[in-house]
Amino acid sequence: MRCAECTELLSAYMDDELMRDEQEAVREHLATCSECAREEQALAGTSRRIKENLMRHATPDVLKARIRNSLARDDAFTPAPVPRRPAWTRWPALAAAGLVVAVASSTIAASLTRRSLASDAIAETIVDAHIRSLMPGHLTDVVSTDQHQVKPWFNGRVDLSPAVPNLDSAGFLLTGGRVDYVDGRAIPVVTYTRRQHVINVFAEPADGRSSSAHETRNGYHMVEWQSGGLEYWAVSDLNSAELEQFIALFKRG
Repeated sequence: MRCAECTELLSAYMDDELMRDEQEAVREHLATCSECAREEQALAGTSRRIKENLMRHATPDVLKARIRNSLARDDAFTPAPVPRRPAWTRWPALAAAGLVVAVASSTIAASLTRRSLASDAIAETIVDAHIRSLMPGHLTDVVSTDQHQVKPWFNGRVDLSPAVPNLDSAGFLLTGGRVDYVDGRAIPVVTYTRRQHVINVFAEPADGRSSSAHETRNGYHMVEWQSGGLEYWAVSDLNSAELEQFIALFKRG
């Protein structure tokens, strides 16, 4: 193994995420290369310091409830009505145009604020559903490695049919599916594993807007994309590079 290859695999090696032959190759190289060994020690020290000083703040349940309640109220974001102009008032044309622009801007800002809050609340709910699924007995309702069994299972249980590609040859093993609830809606979830890491793929009808996002919440990576009229979210604690590889294969599959 060359130094460049070893350096590229160091992070996955330290997280015990490599295949057995890759892990053994890195271990042998570190035993004979002092420069790569120093790099490994430096990464270990940095990781240790980060974990020692890391602070995580959980979202209070009260705040979550307030956000959901505010989203449920359609009138919460309705702009105030424009006062009628008295008959005796003579406003310049420029001032009238300015008022129209101001009202339109307020409407757009309110719409964007509502969309932003809604997306954030949904993302939080999906991550919560992913964490809940990791409890014993909650991951799958149908256990199967056959896509021709998993995909038909959703018929009659949800009103859409998610993609269920078979990615076993790439090391992402199909394990089954379930029906979960996000923001009060029943949606399909297809489950995969990569070594000891679980990947949940949630799906629901796309809302017509272009969306693509990659973020980390509570230590879990979450990627959102749209394909075939559906909106997907993949959630996992798998490292970002392999999760992106999984999504690329999922789209092609």
